[in-house]
Amino acid sequence: MKKTKLILTCDVDNLGASGDVVSVAAGYARNYLLPRGMAQPWTRGAQRQIDQMVRARRSREIASIEDARAVRDAIEASTGVTISKRASDDGRLFGSVQASDIAAAVKDQLKQTVDRRKIVINQPLKALGRFEVVCKLHDDVSVTLPVLVEAE
Repeated sequence: MKKTKLILTCDVDNLGASGDVVSVAAGYARNYLLPRGMAQPWTRGAQRQIDQMVRARRSREIASIEDARAVRDAIEASTGVTISKRASDDGRLFGSVQASDIAAAVKDQLKQTVDRRKIVINQPLKALGRFEVVCKLHDDVSVTLPVLVEAE
């Protein structure tokens, strides 16, 4: 099996984080990672770009596990966040609730910062009601966040 060396441009579950250099099967690289923009081919001159991505990731992520636990405790102590969206009479949304909407609501309502890339939405939120999403605050810390979607 031929391996291909790639630089990840975004976090990929069970593979690595943005800026990591990984070796994957050639077909996986050619058919999945490269067309979706999740990775780019590794070259010797790309080390500067890798360093830049690692610095950007460090500035985005919560610095320590203690900070992540503090954010987790604040989210668990709350009743969740409320998001208002335009909806039809039968309760279907015009569009859907995105991870960026949830991150903005957490910042506005709970005064906590959560990276939108770390919010995991299992199924699209396209209706009114109460949902639960998972926020991966740190490698070892995650929290379930209740989200209430209501009509504007």
